[in-house]
Amino acid sequence: MDRQRSEHPATEPEPAEREGSVPAEGEVETGPRTDAERPARRRRLLRRAALALVLLLVVPVLGAALALRLNYTGDLAEGTHTRNRDAIWLGHAWVDGRKKDADVKALARRLQGTGIRDLYVHAGPLEHDGTLPASAYPRARWLIAAVHREIPAVRVQAWLGDKLATEDDDGLRLSRRATREAVVDSTRRILATGFDGAHFDLEPLHSGDRNYLTLLDALHRLTRAHDAPLSIAAHQIDPLPAIHSVAGALTGHPKWWSQEFFGEVARRVDQIAVMSYDTAMPLESLYGGYVAQQTSLALEVTPPGTDLLMGLPFFHDNTIGHRAAAETVPAAVRGVRLGLSRTDADRAAFGVALYVDFAATEGDWTAYEEGWVR
Repeated sequence: MDRQRSEHPATEPEPAEREGSVPAEGEVETGPRTDAERPARRRRLLRRAALALVLLLVVPVLGAALALRLNYTGDLAEGTHTRNRDAIWLGHAWVDGRKKDADVKALARRLQGTGIRDLYVHAGPLEHDGTLPASAYPRARWLIAAVHREIPAVRVQAWLGDKLATEDDDGLRLSRRATREAVVDSTRRILATGFDGAHFDLEPLHSGDRNYLTLLDALHRLTRAHDAPLSIAAHQIDPLPAIHSVAGALTGHPKWWSQEFFGEVARRVDQIAVMSYDTAMPLESLYGGYVAQQTSLALEVTPPGTDLLMGLPFFHDNTIGHRAAAETVPAAVRGVRLGLSRTDADRAAFGVALYVDFAATEGDWTAYEEGWVR
């Protein structure tokens, strides 16, 4: 008798019964032979499936992160600094009575030597029907006169906007012709007040919205007749083709515009400012690489006669979409300069837009001046 078999006569299986052994000739492998082995095999299959799912999710993310990090490297072309076409968003305090002459003088000192040409002064929001009561901007005439006196080279544009009813039932509906006509009439009144131009920020605005393009056509006819610029705040561009469609299907909130739609918008306005912040990037280098990519994508489709401005984050909130330690002004400025260097280094109709005056720090201003104004 075999010694091993004699020592374990009751427990040692025949060779063909052992897990992983080769079945005898003519025998079909049917999996585990005991009920106890089936759960173990199921757990192994589940672990393998989980690993495959993790790889499917993690590998593309790591690949995208590496691409953004590499996009943040490289040389900056000579001359990629201010073209004196920059802008800044200013809060409602400038037209509701809280700001005084001393504040305008301080603003003039702050802007001296920078490249800022346009002030987007919050004069809204619009009502959901597109109207705008004059009571929303009671001190506008005072502000315009004071800025023209203290900073004569700077234009004062009315910053108008509203929440759109694109993702719920509450908000302004661009699909209604009467609402679009009311927005145009509100803009006419704003220009009659003395504003040098009109700047619109309507959100959330989904890519491909033909009603928005119709509104821009009507607004541009009006602003051209008044020799005033039409400016808009634009959503970011798809970092990957058609990702706005995927995001819309999964979340109901398609954050990005297609590059094609961005170009259609840019052709209908005099100035387009990309809101290149609130990106959810966790690291400064990834944010800078993302801004470089956005700058290139926007440059590719913006007509030479339209001013393209890239937004700089002059605010420090920490939210799901914005990490202050990552979305910094130095990273944004370097990203803008890298995108400009690679795509159209000599473009004249280009600048940056600072968001927003009441949240800005001295560090933000220094980074803008040292990195972009020079």
